[in-house]
Amino acid sequence: MSEEVTAILVADVGGTYARLAWARPGDGRVPRILDYRRYVCAEHADLATILRRYRRELVDSGIAAPDVAVVAIAGVLDGDCLLNTNLPWPVSVEQTCADAGLRTLRLVNDFQALAHAIGHADPAAMRCLTGPPLHVARWPALVLGPGTGLGAALRLDSVDHPVLSSEVGHAALAAGTELEMDIVRLLAARHGHVDNERILSGPGLVNLHRCLGELRGVAAPWSTPAEILDAAASGEALAVEGVQVFCGWLGSLAGDLAITFGARTVYLAGGITAHLAQWLDDGRFLRRYLDKGALSPALRRVPVWCVEHGQLGVIGAAAWHGDGMGER
Repeated sequence: MSEEVTAILVADVGGTYARLAWARPGDGRVPRILDYRRYVCAEHADLATILRRYRRELVDSGIAAPDVAVVAIAGVLDGDCLLNTNLPWPVSVEQTCADAGLRTLRLVNDFQALAHAIGHADPAAMRCLTGPPLHVARWPALVLGPGTGLGAALRLDSVDHPVLSSEVGHAALAAGTELEMDIVRLLAARHGHVDNERILSGPGLVNLHRCLGELRGVAAPWSTPAEILDAAASGEALAVEGVQVFCGWLGSLAGDLAITFGARTVYLAGGITAHLAQWLDDGRFLRRYLDKGALSPALRRVPVWCVEHGQLGVIGAAAWHGDGMGER
C-alpha cells in the first residue's frame, strides 16, 4: 500500500477529542505532520462526520484531501466493529470508510500508535520523574496513560512486531492500601467487576472523589476532572486527597506493569497526565512505583518519563503506517 500512497490522513481519536492531520509516508523517518486540527467528538454525529469535515476543510484550503486514512482510536476491533466504552458513538470500519469518502481506512489502538510514536518523540516534550536526566530510548518500553479511559502498550526492540498492544484499562484494579481496599469495595458493590480505568482515568478521578466523600462523610461537590484538579490546586482538602490517591495508585500500576513486562523505560502519556505534574512530583507516585518488594532495586533502574501527548497520537498513526503495519 505504501508504494501507491503519497499522502495519508492520520487521526488520534479519544473519548473527548479527535485530532486530525495529514502526513507523507515516513518509511521509518520522523513523520512530518501537516494541517493539525482538533475536534470535539461529542459535537459530531459519528467518526465519519469528523473525517468528512476535515477532508472538506482541506479542499476548501486548496489541499488535495488524502483518501487513505489511519486512525488511532481507543478500543479493540471485533471484526468490523470497534469495542469501546468511552466514545460517544459506535464505529463500523466499513461504514465509516464509505461515509467519509475514503478509499482505505485502518484503525489502530491509540496506545499502540503512541508506542510506535515514542521513538520519534521530541526530548524537549519529555520530563523525567525518576532516573537519569538525559533521555535514552531503551526497549522494551511501557507507554501508559490516563485520559477518558486508561491505555497501555509495550514498545519492543523488534522490526517485524515492534509493539504489543493491550487493554489494561479493563483488567481488574489492584488495591494496595486499606483506603484503596475500601474504595474497591464501594465500587464492587455498585459495578461488580472493578477495572483499572474505573479509577485511573478522567471519569475515574470523579469516581474516586465521590468514593472519598462517602468514606469521609463529607460532600463531594465536583463532577468533572477539571473541577477536581482546580479545587486541588486551590487546596480544597477532599480534592487534594483524591488527586494524591490517584497518583499513588497510578504509580503502583506503573510498577506492576513494568515488572510484568520487563520494561526498561516507562512513559506516562494520556490526556490528563500533563495536568497532574505537581502531584506526580510530590513523591507518592514514586513511592508506590518502587514499592514492589524484592524487585524494588530493579525498578530503580527503570526511568519514568512524562511525555506531552499533544500530536503524539497522529505521529503514531503515521509511524504505524511508515513501519509497514498496514501491509500485514
